[in-house]
Amino acid sequence: MFFVLSKLLVIFIFPLTWVFSLLIVAIVSKDQKTKRRFLILSLVVLWLFSNSFLLDQFAKCWDIQPVPLKPAGTYSCAIVLGGFTSEDAAGHGFFNAMSDRFIQGLKLISTGKVTHILIASGNGNLVHDNFAEADWVKTQLQQFKIPDSCILIENKSRNTIENAAFSKSLLKDHHLQPPYLLVTSTFHMRRSLGIFKATGIDVIPYPCNFIAGKSNFSFSSLLPDAETLLKWNIYIKEVIGAGVNWFR
Repeated sequence: MFFVLSKLLVIFIFPLTWVFSLLIVAIVSKDQKTKRRFLILSLVVLWLFSNSFLLDQFAKCWDIQPVPLKPAGTYSCAIVLGGFTSEDAAGHGFFNAMSDRFIQGLKLISTGKVTHILIASGNGNLVHDNFAEADWVKTQLQQFKIPDSCILIENKSRNTIENAAFSKSLLKDHHLQPPYLLVTSTFHMRRSLGIFKATGIDVIPYPCNFIAGKSNFSFSSLLPDAETLLKWNIYIKEVIGAGVNWFR
């Protein structure tokens, strides 16, 4: 039930939904003063959430920074969380904008920093077919000549909570010792880190795929930007998700 509700209600947390709601109130209102107030409020909300400067300041506070790794020696496993591939109409996988997760995981296993790589992802769509992200990613790792004995696949999970639960069993079955490197997008790391630690998995954050918080101030950063709206969608979802997980 929690999984279904999280998928159905997510649209109501997006800033553009708030803007349209305020505009609708402004349109249907018969009182001119109320109409003007809601119109102005909708414009203010639109500007605030399309402002990349404000997003960067928030990201600098929210994002988990990389932890220095030990200069010598290796870690037993890099846990790479899914979400970096998508499925086309024919049921074939392809890399999307979050593919830095795959790149960093591949880098860790290829350079010998970890001895194993665990891809944690099944199919998180509300209505889905038999496509499992982890299975498809394994075929990509094989193309880079990563031995099958070094690849662990967790292909049943639908969300981060299940990522952690199923990964814990998999790591235990393969007798891999902690701490493990947790690889995911920087905006997703805070929530993921909390979930994995609550599950009893000793992980070290290895954030990647930075989408905000790295730019310097400029006048253009105060101007409305459509891409910033999309990035706020991602961050707001993470904040609410972290709050829900903390409450649970």
